[in-house]
Amino acid sequence: MEYHLETPVEEGVLRRLRVGDLVFLSGTIVTARDEAHRKALEIHERGGRLPLDLRGGGVYHCGPVMRRVGGEWRVVAAGPTTSARMEIFEDRFIEAFRPAMIIGKGGMGERTTRACERFGCVYGYLTGGAAVLAADGIRRVRAVYWLEELGMPECLWVFEVEDFGPMLITIDSHGDNLTEEVRKRVMEKKERILKALR
Repeated sequence: MEYHLETPVEEGVLRRLRVGDLVFLSGTIVTARDEAHRKALEIHERGGRLPLDLRGGGVYHCGPVMRRVGGEWRVVAAGPTTSARMEIFEDRFIEAFRPAMIIGKGGMGERTTRACERFGCVYGYLTGGAAVLAADGIRRVRAVYWLEELGMPECLWVFEVEDFGPMLITIDSHGDNLTEEVRKRVMEKKERILKALR
């Protein structure tokens, strides 16, 4: 199935998505890599508040290349970062901030899968190596936070997007993880091949 969704995405809509679905997202996505995840969780654990509400929006594993033009920020390239690096944070991040969709490349693991199932979130796989194409779906930069502290690739960039995607749902809110399923099938096939060669 193909879905065109707009943020904030309600949990009931997210629960209808299944692995293998294609999603185009409009509204707000926020970039967040390792350092942004760490800082956000530290603030949350101290009882503080983030400078923006992530509930129902998209969190994009991305370190964009930005350019200042006439006092405004423009996106030069915005391809996805490998999401596995955020696996150590993502379950707590989803629980704390309740985003609708985590976006990145390479898939994520069991901790993220369980958090998506429990809190009604999905993971959308965006094709790597297409940074300029990804930037085409970004209409404007709404805000930037923590730029001076974390630097351009690690800070929070708030993007207004239109039909951003397509993203393949590889983790849904029902406990299914397409990346892990494929990995298991590959390993099983590998074992059968090795056994036949012995």
